[in-house]
Amino acid sequence: MISFPNAKINIGLSVVNRRADGYHNLETVFYPINIKDALEIVEAKELLFTSSGIEIPGYANENLCLKAYELIAKDYDVPPVHIHLHKNIPIGAGLGGGSADAAFFIRLMNDKFDLNITQQSMDAYARKLGADCAFFLKNVPVFARGRGDEFAEIKLSLEKYYIVLVMPPVHVSTAEAYRGVEPAKPAKSMKELIELPVKQWQETVRNDFEKSVFTNHPKIRGVKAALYEAGAVYASMSGSGSSVYGIFSNQIKLPLLEIDNVVYYGV
Repeated sequence: MISFPNAKINIGLSVVNRRADGYHNLETVFYPINIKDALEIVEAKELLFTSSGIEIPGYANENLCLKAYELIAKDYDVPPVHIHLHKNIPIGAGLGGGSADAAFFIRLMNDKFDLNITQQSMDAYARKLGADCAFFLKNVPVFARGRGDEFAEIKLSLEKYYIVLVMPPVHVSTAEAYRGVEPAKPAKSMKELIELPVKQWQETVRNDFEKSVFTNHPKIRGVKAALYEAGAVYASMSGSGSSVYGIFSNQIKLPLLEIDNVVYYGV
């Protein structure tokens, strides 16, 4: 059985304050986009994880899909499976690819083996795997707060727009991004700002990570500037980077930026 986990972008991101548990409270909007991995599971003699496509850093036995399997196997009698992941969503890009894979894996196991896992239980598994993991179970635009794991559905559609995602050859660690941010409660909630017309977002909807990340990685700042020069009505870094997206009123021809060694996605 196979499924196709998709990525998301962050529209705006406010780092509100630091929590007692060491994490930060955030406000952001998660919006699903059409960049996808391919995830397959088949019954096997032993539990196995393999991958293709973009190379996944770290050890294979630390993959979130395997961790999701272990959570499910504690509560349900499931056979070993061979998990194969073809990775297409850029890694370390603020797109939630690993969380998407884990969430889709939970659903895939539930469907393949008729486990009848409740939505509440699937949410509980997902929250143990990553702050934004549960978002991908419903996979609709949401206002996210807390660690990024408290959701409120919003009315937002960008279907009439054309989104271009640009992945520069730069890696930004989450730790580095947070070191450069001074948490502060925003004057207006992101939930309110997102209701403004998209053409007004440029002046109102901001990503708090951009200030320090752009200082340390001017190539990322250059990508955002180039997207605006190309006619984007709104452009932003997604999450803590390093991907940058532009929202255009009309479909445009790729590549559109005179920047070397970047990967383009029309989504």
